[in-house]
Amino acid sequence: MTFSVLATDGTGAVGIAVTSSSPAVAARCIHLRPGVGGASSQNITDPRLGTALLDALQSGLDARAALAAVTEGREHVEHRQLTVLSLDGRGAAYSGTGSLGVHHHVVADQVVAAGNLLAGTGVVDAVAAGFAAATGELEERLLAALEAGLAAGGEAGPVRSAGLSVVRDVDWRVTDLRVDWSDTPIEQLRELLEVWLPQRDDYVTRGIDPTTAPSYGVPGDE
Repeated sequence: MTFSVLATDGTGAVGIAVTSSSPAVAARCIHLRPGVGGASSQNITDPRLGTALLDALQSGLDARAALAAVTEGREHVEHRQLTVLSLDGRGAAYSGTGSLGVHHHVVADQVVAAGNLLAGTGVVDAVAAGFAAATGELEERLLAALEAGLAAGGEAGPVRSAGLSVVRDVDWRVTDLRVDWSDTPIEQLRELLEVWLPQRDDYVTRGIDPTTAPSYGVPGDE
């Protein structure tokens, strides 16, 4: 019921964009850790697996070894679809035999895309290609990848939620946007990103040193 893109841009940032016919998909599927990498747990989601993949990466395993360590011998793993990516751009993916409907994954340099209950396998190919072709900030490239997947047919049914998150060089998500239920979640995510992205770095500065931060630009902030 989901397709996603997990990617890095070589600057130390890593992020995920995801969409689904289910509500609040980003709350369950996005897993990021600054200085470590990212992971997605989707299909019949077990959010614990995202944390386990990041723990494996942080222990020193590469993406393939981390995926093997987390999936080997694990109960119900055949129902899971997982992606993992380290900051060096090396990724891995797993689609269990119980993945729903038409499912597919792609692992390329700096990007891993995966999906299930798709209109066709070309959706995931379009997501990966969309990321590679896009320019701009990592957030913009991730969203362009989702839009490419939607244009290629998306899910077998309509998508209802979407989310986009990025970590960089601070201990929190510098971008964390969600549309939890909508008829047009990817379009609304685009609107949110257009509001957020020009302010993103100001909020990082406010967190680190509010004495050097710009004003909020709201009534009462004089």
